[in-house]
Amino acid sequence: MKEYRSLALIIIAIFVITLMGAYFSPTFEEQKTFLELFFLMGSLLFIFSALVIFATIGFGSFAIYGALFLAAVMGIYGVEGALLVTGMTYVIWGSIFAMEVLLVYHGLKSAQEWFQKRYTFKSFTLEYKIFYPMLIVAYIFLELIPSIFYRESFLKFSPPKILKVMERLLD
Repeated sequence: MKEYRSLALIIIAIFVITLMGAYFSPTFEEQKTFLELFFLMGSLLFIFSALVIFATIGFGSFAIYGALFLAAVMGIYGVEGALLVTGMTYVIWGSIFAMEVLLVYHGLKSAQEWFQKRYTFKSFTLEYKIFYPMLIVAYIFLELIPSIFYRESFLKFSPPKILKVMERLLD
């Protein structure tokens, strides 16, 4: 619970400092820049909070809400904003999915329960194909690079083995 208070205080401090920068700026251009930064930070905070909520709900519900959210962002910020939200969504959701797959690959029970609550084998296979690049990136950053630095052994990445484990788990 303590870490949530620190996170909330950091977020509030960022917004307060940005608003103070806008208030104490000597020129209109600087004030405008700080206010744009304030609104951008608020938008990013909203996007990340929505992604955290959708990550707990599951991807099926996220697709519906994500489409409405993307339409709203496109209406407000245009195509560039929609591309930014789409890219961030792919990276964040793909990272969550890839980390959970790697945890299942290592035999962690809580990750197995996470997949059993949210997925069938068919839906897992679809997301597995979509987020395969994120799985490779997560494997490199979470398995390969640390094993090189610490000279420890690691599990070799095997996509067919992951699919077999998940097929047994989800069927």
